[in-house]
Amino acid sequence: MKPIVSEKDFPTAKNFVYLNAANVALMYSGAAEATRDWVTDLAEHGSNNFDDHAEENVFKALHREAGRMINAPEDTIAAGSSTTELLCSLAWAVAPGTGQNVVSTEIVFPSTVYPWQRVANSTGCEIRLVKEKNNVVAVDDIIATIDQNTAVVCISHVEYGNGQTFDLGLLAEAAHEHGALLVVDATQSAGAIPIDVQATPVDALVSGSYKWLCAPFGAAFMYVAPHLLDTLEPGLVGFRSHRNMWDLDAGRIEYPPGAEKFEFSTMAFGCALGLTSSMAFLNGIGIENIYNYNRHLADMLLEGLRSRGAHSTSPSSDGHSSSIITAYFENIDSTEIIQGIRNKHVYVSSRAGAIRFSPHLYNTAADIEQALAHIAGCVNR
Repeated sequence: MKPIVSEKDFPTAKNFVYLNAANVALMYSGAAEATRDWVTDLAEHGSNNFDDHAEENVFKALHREAGRMINAPEDTIAAGSSTTELLCSLAWAVAPGTGQNVVSTEIVFPSTVYPWQRVANSTGCEIRLVKEKNNVVAVDDIIATIDQNTAVVCISHVEYGNGQTFDLGLLAEAAHEHGALLVVDATQSAGAIPIDVQATPVDALVSGSYKWLCAPFGAAFMYVAPHLLDTLEPGLVGFRSHRNMWDLDAGRIEYPPGAEKFEFSTMAFGCALGLTSSMAFLNGIGIENIYNYNRHLADMLLEGLRSRGAHSTSPSSDGHSSSIITAYFENIDSTEIIQGIRNKHVYVSSRAGAIRFSPHLYNTAADIEQALAHIAGCVNR
């Protein structure tokens, strides 16, 4: 299998077997360079170079690359410091009230639903968490939970614990039939799975930077559908919230057009520049190419695990699986295997008593073979 990146793109990938992108991915070298360059320039020159004009326009390229990645207009993209920050602002903007409900899953990553829980504490809306069955949430159960009082369906595109992938088009249709919004946390899919918000009309989508987007901590982006931009008022505001951010008058806020209204404050802007660089790199390779490459690695891994007696807890059917693979061995503590292969410089995560593997574009078939060999050694012992 031919690699799709070069050694210079991820120079440390050759030093160990890193199958842990669902936790924190290795960072694209260009993203690290862009982040360092901004920090160094700020440290040495203050605002001489990063002046008012540069600060005002610092997110423009990020809007472009994020829009390119999910097929969205640039003016529908907002930048922020984290998925949680952007989702909190959106949750307060929507603010479902008494008599309304928000639907999610009980296996979703907590920060995907916590912002809605916080709003519910103030407004009295109901939070409905669809139960899992054998570590999987059936999409039909989500749809059955949506009713005429549902204001928001908020799910992870890919569940962090088992790699289950939801059909966004199907959920968007179900939500919209009841007048509800579909809000998607794409932190476990953006950069690894193709997303087209024109073909699957989600209402909002957020993603952090440090997993499959191969960028630093401290940056994120959010898409807000055009039909919402004129009606939503951001839950978090700051000096960037005014139409002219340098017109510093505390007596009013006139929001800028488009999703920029959700960009409210200063941040570690170098992180956003690093994310921009990495998204440009991934877009250049093509997310479809990355997806096919990663799935080939995941299929190799899954076949090798099963042949060694492992039981997978991840969905295996087409359309519901991703390159996140979780598995366990009967009568063997998964943490012992994780530590055993870590001693051989193979890095994975522990989730819900299983071993979580998450190969990405810097991995190779040789990485998978090496990981499987070390796992076999642990199991045989």
